[in-house]
Amino acid sequence: MRTYLALLALPGATAFVTAGFVGRLPMAMRTLGCLLMVSALTGSYSLAGAVSAVFGIAMAVSGPFLARLVDRHGQPRTLVWSAVAHGLGVGVLVAAVVWGAPAWTYFPAAVLAGLTSIPMGSLVRARWAVVAGDRIQAAYALEAVVDEVIYILGPLLVVWLSVHLAPAAGLVGAVVLAVAGGLALAAQPRTAPPLAPVRAEPRTGVIRIHGMKVLTAVYFAAGGLIGAIDVAAVKFAGEHQNPGAAGLLLAMMTLASMVAGLTFGLVRWHLDLPRRLLLTTVVLACGSVPVLFAGTIATMCAAVLLLGLGISPLLVAGSALVESLVPRRGLTEGFAVVGSGVTLGMAAGSAAGGALADLQGSTAAFGLATACGVLAVAVCATGLRLLTPEPVPVA
Repeated sequence: MRTYLALLALPGATAFVTAGFVGRLPMAMRTLGCLLMVSALTGSYSLAGAVSAVFGIAMAVSGPFLARLVDRHGQPRTLVWSAVAHGLGVGVLVAAVVWGAPAWTYFPAAVLAGLTSIPMGSLVRARWAVVAGDRIQAAYALEAVVDEVIYILGPLLVVWLSVHLAPAAGLVGAVVLAVAGGLALAAQPRTAPPLAPVRAEPRTGVIRIHGMKVLTAVYFAAGGLIGAIDVAAVKFAGEHQNPGAAGLLLAMMTLASMVAGLTFGLVRWHLDLPRRLLLTTVVLACGSVPVLFAGTIATMCAAVLLLGLGISPLLVAGSALVESLVPRRGLTEGFAVVGSGVTLGMAAGSAAGGALADLQGSTAAFGLATACGVLAVAVCATGLRLLTPEPVPVA
């Protein structure tokens, strides 16, 4: 714990971590808030699901491009205009739904809101790369734990706002936090990474680095596992006539992930980064096997604890690899690329897991999660050589 306290004691660290926490809490609120708002005001869950899916996909797709603008023009400048644009985009979406505009108008509004959502987690990690020095692995572990906390608090907050205040209050609250956090981070230029040099650069950006392709694919597979597990846990709890247990199962998995991430960040590893990533993918895949055989809520609690041990360590190892593979001037984009990979993987895992759960029950959805874990190991092992940093620079 002293290591993490020492990190937060670095000049400017507590300020940008706090602003980043506020600004990225909405990443666990936006799509759920959109779903709750549209379903409550239109009565259509299919429409709500479609609009929130478009919102989420737009965020995932735009993340790397917005991050590239950050690397080129700097965090303060980009954060200000993106905060304004995102606020306007969400405002248009809320107004369209609340005022009963035609349903087709919700989709372009959701696209606008999603495309202007800047990847705050990537910006904070890029700042750690500037200030953390040789304690960077611990910094990334801290960030992985912050992400876990966000995914616990965000849904609780957005549901409370939407249910107890107004259907649109959850999404409005999310955008208020996003704008406030973004502007607070923009007001801290001293810890912001330096600008990328202005030069001709390929449109493909950091993804042209072969190791980044492998790492993004690993993140996509890991995201698929997480998305499938979320759906499978809900289905499993329902099958055992205890729907409320789903929250307990997911909370226990998140808690195990947090503890594992903090511990992983303090270990002095003798393995190089590529093999460290391979080790964490193997742990994650192996941890997904016991859920296939759990037959009661109690045994499933133990199984998800084992599963959670592999999540944050994989993300910590992956973050360290991004810093190793990508030149400093493209770090924000690099973090955003893998972040989009895991987000899209979660969306795909949730969709496929939900279909399997409806057709064949929770065991099939858990099987999909295990298959995603095996895929992550296969991709990582196959591309292990490519995860070694390349000497070729990228713009």
